[in-house]
Amino acid sequence: MSITKPSLPKGTRDFSPIEMVKRNYIYDTIKTVFRKYGYAEIQTPSMENLQTLTGKYGDEGDKLIFKILNSGEFLNEPKKKSFDFAQDENSNRLVSLISEKALRYDLTVPFARYVVMHQSEITFPFKRFQVQPVWRADRPQKGRYREFYQCDADVVGSPSLLNEAEFVLIYHEALSNLGLTDFDIKINNRKILSGIAEIIGKPELIVDMTVAIDKLDKIGLDGVSKELLERGFTEVDIEKLKPVILLEGSNVEKLESLRTVLASSATGLKGIEEIETVFNYVAKLTTSNTQLATQIIELDITLARGLNYYTGCIFEVKTNEVAMGSIGGGGRYDDLTGMFGLKDLTGVGISFGADRIYDVLEELKLFPTSAQQGTKVLISNFDEKAELYALPLLQQLREANIASELYPASAKLKKQMSYADGKNIPYVILIGDKEMQSGLLTLKDMASGEQEKLAIADIIARLK
Repeated sequence: MSITKPSLPKGTRDFSPIEMVKRNYIYDTIKTVFRKYGYAEIQTPSMENLQTLTGKYGDEGDKLIFKILNSGEFLNEPKKKSFDFAQDENSNRLVSLISEKALRYDLTVPFARYVVMHQSEITFPFKRFQVQPVWRADRPQKGRYREFYQCDADVVGSPSLLNEAEFVLIYHEALSNLGLTDFDIKINNRKILSGIAEIIGKPELIVDMTVAIDKLDKIGLDGVSKELLERGFTEVDIEKLKPVILLEGSNVEKLESLRTVLASSATGLKGIEEIETVFNYVAKLTTSNTQLATQIIELDITLARGLNYYTGCIFEVKTNEVAMGSIGGGGRYDDLTGMFGLKDLTGVGISFGADRIYDVLEELKLFPTSAQQGTKVLISNFDEKAELYALPLLQQLREANIASELYPASAKLKKQMSYADGKNIPYVILIGDKEMQSGLLTLKDMASGEQEKLAIADIIARLK
């Protein structure tokens, strides 16, 4: 029998026990905040019917869907006859013959499918969160994987802008709880961007306009102007856009400037009204610190993520402590479930970039000690007598919710200490004849090397 060299598919990863503790720390912190705001967890299958996913992500997205071959003889004679291998060059038609299922590409489309299938059981507005892996047949590179986790929260069936305001607070609370102190929660509104394109008479060039404006901090006003000219705008258009491109000041000042610029656009004014409503909700929800409302959210007119997808408010979160792309984003969308026949169900959702947040916390050394260890204390095992003595002590530690292990066989102290070091266990309880006679156990701090004699009750109090 030949030996197969172990390997992983490109774009996938193993996670060590230490990495899993850290990843779960991130997920648990975020999930706790989601639940606090009334969101309930659901899960959907790793695979969906291929027709559920196809056509929902555009031509480029469809190419990145991982298809699953049908079971058994997936290309039987009738199927072979229906496909002319010599003449038919359209591989997509072949895919439809041999594959009926696919790995999910994101959590949003499966969520929409879930809502439609379970609409009679759901209480609307429906607030759900989901933390699960997704798969994309992308070209692997640094920071981009073929299998990765998404961490989403959405509410469907409610047009209220209170939902947007609460998402701002969810971002702020979750990231603060993870130890981040310097991050920007940026907000914009698709209607404002539509209004800007409308007043200069170029509504069809809204995407070109926002792509160019978004580069202001990289290429400056001259660079943006040049790109706008290349994309079909005139010098007159650019003069009208300058007050928007160079928008500065506080959120209130920016909105006043926009109100003047967009005075003739009903769509643009509606977007301003929606942003103001979100700001007012945030201010009311942060009464304990009146400065907080203006500190945690910033109007950024250049923000245009998912422009063809979102219909109202748009979010993006960036950290200023590490050079990193966005660590979160989302927005308001209309008719999420229309693709499955349930029309006019508005929704709004956000996502946390958990993998990027992991990298940020790692670089800033923000993972707490509790998120870097599993077992908290190891009980030594020198012989059968000590093992029998240790068993009830082990149970007492576990009943006190202290992660504990008894070394599973008698061995030399050096081997047991090496085991504790290898697993990053911070404490070791040493039990010899003296300890068993006195009832005072030796507790060793592995970091400092210090040892002290304590009763098991005192050890439990110390470790808790």
